Amino acid sequence: MAAQPQQSIQLHPENPHYFLWRGKPTVLVASTEHYGAVLNADFDYRRYLDELKAKGLNYTRLFSGVYCEPWGEPFNTLNPPKGRYVTPWARSDTPGYADGGNKFDLNRWDEAYFSRLRDFLKQADTRGIVAEITLFCNWYEDGQWRLSPLHIDNNINNVGHLDFQVVNTLRSGDVLKHQEAMVRKIVTEINGFDNLFFEICNEPGADGDWMNHMARLVDEVESSLPNRHLIANNGHATPHLSILNTHYDRDCSFVRNNYARNIVIGYDETGFDGANDYPYRRQGWNFLLNGGGLYDNLDWSFSVAHPDGAETKWDKNLGGGSPALRQQLGILLAFLSGLDFIQMGPDRSVISGGVPGSAVALAERRRQYAIYLDGGQQASLSLALPAGIWQAEWVNTKTGQVDKSEDFKHDGGTRTLASPAYNEDIALRIRNTEQDGAAPRIESVAAIGDQAVQVRFSEKVAKDAAVTARNYTINHDVSITGATLAPDGSTG
Repeated sequence: MAAQPQQSIQLHPENPHYFLWRGKPTVLVASTEHYGAVLNADFDYRRYLDELKAKGLNYTRLFSGVYCEPWGEPFNTLNPPKGRYVTPWARSDTPGYADGGNKFDLNRWDEAYFSRLRDFLKQADTRGIVAEITLFCNWYEDGQWRLSPLHIDNNINNVGHLDFQVVNTLRSGDVLKHQEAMVRKIVTEINGFDNLFFEICNEPGADGDWMNHMARLVDEVESSLPNRHLIANNGHATPHLSILNTHYDRDCSFVRNNYARNIVIGYDETGFDGANDYPYRRQGWNFLLNGGGLYDNLDWSFSVAHPDGAETKWDKNLGGGSPALRQQLGILLAFLSGLDFIQMGPDRSVISGGVPGSAVALAERRRQYAIYLDGGQQASLSLALPAGIWQAEWVNTKTGQVDKSEDFKHDGGTRTLASPAYNEDIALRIRNTEQDGAAPRIESVAAIGDQAVQVRFSEKVAKDAAVTARNYTINHDVSITGATLAPDGSTG
C-alpha cells in the first residue's frame, strides 16, 4: 500500500467548487482512455500515463472491473481480448466464462488485479495525476450483464440469476452481498493513496436507494481507516457527496443548474459530436468557465495497440481524441491554473456587448477576469470594467500563445477590447495590475518533446527599477528559482 504523503484530494475550503490537492488549488482536466486501463491486462498504462503527463493533464478515470463491454474490439479498452479480462475476483478451475477462460470464484480475490490497481495508482501518483475510481456502471442491456463475473453463467457460486435491470438495486440478493464485499476490499486496498476519489456509479439508471447505500458503505469503511476520500456520483446526489458528475453537458445547463450546491460539478465523459477537436475543446472551456471543476474528454485515440494515444481507427460516431486535442486541453488547464481561480466564480456581467458568437466568464470583480469567446473570427468586446490599471491578453486556445496583449489605465465604465483574428474560439485574460500579488504575464505554454513543458513569462516593472530576482511557481507546480526581471519587463 502506498504511503500517504499528504491529505487526500479534497474540496477547497475557501471555494468548494474546486479541489485542494497537496496544498495547491486544483482543477482536473484530461482526455482519457475508455476506463479499462486496469481491467484490460493487455493495456500498457505506463505509456498512457506518460502521454497525459506530457500534455500537462492531471486526471484519469478507471472502472473497477465489475463491468466490461462486448463491442469495439480492438479499439475499446473496456473490451479486453479473450482471457485478458482482470477483475477483483479470481478465476476458478472451471471453464465456461462467456468471453473466454475459466469462470470466476466470487469468494476469492485476485491478487494480480489488486497489484495492478495499486501499481496504476502509484504510476499516476508519480506523474501528478488524480484517478477517479468508478466502482459500478449502469447496465444498459442484457448482453453487457452476461459478461459480468456476477452473472450466474460466469461464476461457480450460483450467484446472479437476475434480470439486468435488478442488478444495481437493493433487491439483488446475493449479488448485493458480493457488491458490498468488493467495495470494502477496493476501498481498503487503496486507502493509502492521496490521488484518488470514488465514483459510485457511471451514468443514470441505477436505483437511488442502492446508490445511497453504496455511498454510505464507502464512508463507513473509511471511517476506520487512516484516510478519507471524496465521493462522486453521476446525476443522483448521494449521501456524503462532494462531486456531482454529468455527461454530454454541451449547453452547460447541468453545471449552471447545480452550481448552487457548492460542491465540484464534473463533466467526466464527452462524445457523439464527431471526431474533430473543436467540439470537445469548446465544451471544456465552456463548462469550466461556467464554474465546473473537472472536465474529461473520452479519447478514442487510446487503445491496446496505441496506449500513447496514436490510434486512428475507431468508430468516429462515438467521439474524438488526438494528440492535438490533448495539447489543447493542457492549454486550458494551464490557463486556469495561471489564475487565482479560488477567488473567482461564473459572472458574465462584465461583458456588455460585441460578442460574435457566445461568451462565458469567470470573475473576481475589480481584480481578474477570464473570458471565453466561442465562435466568430474577430471581436470588439465591450466590457464593464472598474477603474484600475489593467493588462489584457488574448490567448490562442490551440497554441497557448498570447496573440495580442495590451496594458491600459481605465477610469471605470465601458472599455472596448479588440481581439486579434482567430478561428473558432479565443480566450481573454484580464488582470488589474495594481492589485498586490499580480501574477507575471504568461506569454506561451508549449510541450517540448514528451517530458517537458516550456512556459514563457514576463513581468512589467517600473523603468527606473533595479533589476530584481524572484522565485516563481508556474501552474501551481513548476518552480523557477532566481528569475531575473529586467527594466524592460522581460524575464531572464
